[in-house]
Amino acid sequence: MTTQGFTQLSLALRLKTETAALHERLDKLVTALDPFGSRANYGRFVAAQYLFQRDVEPLYASGPYAALIPDLAGRSRLAAAEADLRDLGVPLPVPQDASQGPGLPLPEGLGWLYVSEGSKLGAAFLLKEAGQRLGLDEHFGARSLASPADGRGAAWKRFVQALDGSGMAEEEQDRVVAGARAAFQRFAVLLARSYDLDGEPSLA
Repeated sequence: MTTQGFTQLSLALRLKTETAALHERLDKLVTALDPFGSRANYGRFVAAQYLFQRDVEPLYASGPYAALIPDLAGRSRLAAAEADLRDLGVPLPVPQDASQGPGLPLPEGLGWLYVSEGSKLGAAFLLKEAGQRLGLDEHFGARSLASPADGRGAAWKRFVQALDGSGMAEEEQDRVVAGARAAFQRFAVLLARSYDLDGEPSLA
């Protein structure tokens, strides 16, 4: 998709608009995998989440990103995902390839952070499902789905404000969108591996 017609949109709105189809396909994939069908099935979901958070962890600790998003370091969920796996008695998954995060240039990395941070909004529904169907909560087994301390909406609003205040030129914004698309695809691949699906899905 070209950027023609989107030049007046904020960066956050561009990201939402231009990744909507990928987001929808990823949601359908998650639903089809029935992660709350059993604790074992949920453990596979958390394992994929852990590997994705492992990818983005270097970004949360990076100075250039922190300069744009002052509370970035406190937003990481890698430790929470690791604790969830321990709660569930699931060994830490062995990565099949190198982490994707190190070395990402700043525009693309913002796209990855957009996907990671945006998933916290949908995690409200997932946390409810984990509680009702599996007896898990933000203190045991579903820590990585917990709301930020000041609420999901407030944390997301601050992140969006940081994105839109980044002052990126159109070409840089294109690269942020490309990063977000790559992140959505990466999580789909990690899910497929965790659930032992044949092949690696494409959200394109």
